[in-house]
Amino acid sequence: MMIHPATAHFAMVLPVVASALGIAYLINRQEVYSKLSSISIFFSALAMGIVWYTGSQAGPEIYDYLSEAGQHELLEHKELGLYLAVAMGVIFLLKAVGCQTKKFALEALAIVLLLGATATTFLQGKDGGEIVYNHGTPFKAYMILDTLKEASISAEEEESDEAKVEIYEEAMDDIQLIDEELELFYGNKVQEEE
Repeated sequence: MMIHPATAHFAMVLPVVASALGIAYLINRQEVYSKLSSISIFFSALAMGIVWYTGSQAGPEIYDYLSEAGQHELLEHKELGLYLAVAMGVIFLLKAVGCQTKKFALEALAIVLLLGATATTFLQGKDGGEIVYNHGTPFKAYMILDTLKEASISAEEEESDEAKVEIYEEAMDDIQLIDEELELFYGNKVQEEE
């Protein structure tokens, strides 16, 4: 079962919370907002690392189910996810050092960088949605269509009606297997123990 979509929601929301607390600190410079924004940036960095890891685990599982353009976008999505995870870690370190040493300029720099990372996170979320809904077609439909196209090409090459029927029956068995594998993959079915 894929947990990347669930973790991705945390990586989208936590930077927004951290940004709001950071802006509140920039406006009123109260120590409580400095500490709260530092803590929320820490959890944002943690969530970003987790979502990158879960995405790295899920990516290979869905790669073959995507169209060629989707496969290319998935690789870009993974790369940007790594950059965001590293950037969020660096932002946290800047903010933590600024908070500990009471260097407002360092904290302000971290918050400005956080705002940029937060905006980029929204772009990353949009790309993730496109991978699933635009390039996945969704996944099951793409694989079914591909199976039927292959069966059609093979059936055209056959002379006898029996051979054609057998090709389409095999295609239907393949489609049933695709359905079962994807339902299991998405957690809609429990795998039977052998």
